[in-house]
Amino acid sequence: MPVFSIFILLLIFVFSFFGLYIYGVDAYTLNGESILTPPSVYHYLGTDRLGRDILARLMEGGKVSLIIGVGSAFIASVIGLLLGSVAGYFRGTVDKAFIVTVDLFLTFPTFFLLLALVSYVNASAWVLIVIISITGWMTTARLIRAESFKITSQPYIKILNIANVAKLKILFKYYAPILAPIYFVSFTFGVGGAILAESGLSFLGLGIVAPQMSWGTILSAGKDVVEIAWWVSFFPGLMIFLVTFSLINISNYLQQLTNKKQIQS
Repeated sequence: MPVFSIFILLLIFVFSFFGLYIYGVDAYTLNGESILTPPSVYHYLGTDRLGRDILARLMEGGKVSLIIGVGSAFIASVIGLLLGSVAGYFRGTVDKAFIVTVDLFLTFPTFFLLLALVSYVNASAWVLIVIISITGWMTTARLIRAESFKITSQPYIKILNIANVAKLKILFKYYAPILAPIYFVSFTFGVGGAILAESGLSFLGLGIVAPQMSWGTILSAGKDVVEIAWWVSFFPGLMIFLVTFSLINISNYLQQLTNKKQIQS
């Protein structure tokens, strides 16, 4: 079990949501006397171009990045679970409509579709959650649909249909427990993907708008001074790496468990 990865994630969540209660430095305070100060006992991770404390900004920005990552991954996974299971169960016209919809979304590269949507609105945490969710449900839905097809072909499902058991009862009682591992794998992958998507948009200047901040905006703010102040971009990049790397390890572990169960069954 990836205990170390889970520990890292818990540590980052505590750091982001409760760190400022302990550290007590304002992430928005400007200090003209401490511009681009390197890490020291006065500013543990240094300061940025406006003299703002990087450690405090990482804590404040982590809240936004994690909320966007978890929120958008949850919504996208739920949409994928519902649409995929319905398409796999009902088949026929419903499945054809599902395939057309997925193919329509996949016609455009996901990140470019993301760019197109964000360019028409003023980005905020909640707007990005909705947009990333809209552009990120297709992979989960296709995996769920494929597994639902296998379940639908099982004899006991056919017997339940012949017995006129309520379709919602069949979906929730018999489909949900089997599809749950796939959902959780997709969710963990989705959190990392959403954080990376938000960071990419922020790096291009299309993400979170000031005075709000995220790891992506902090990283973007340091790209112009990276040669003289490496710490401005390094530490937010490190946080993004740790979260995504830990989530990938957890996803791989969940995938292995799912594969073992499928082999045993």
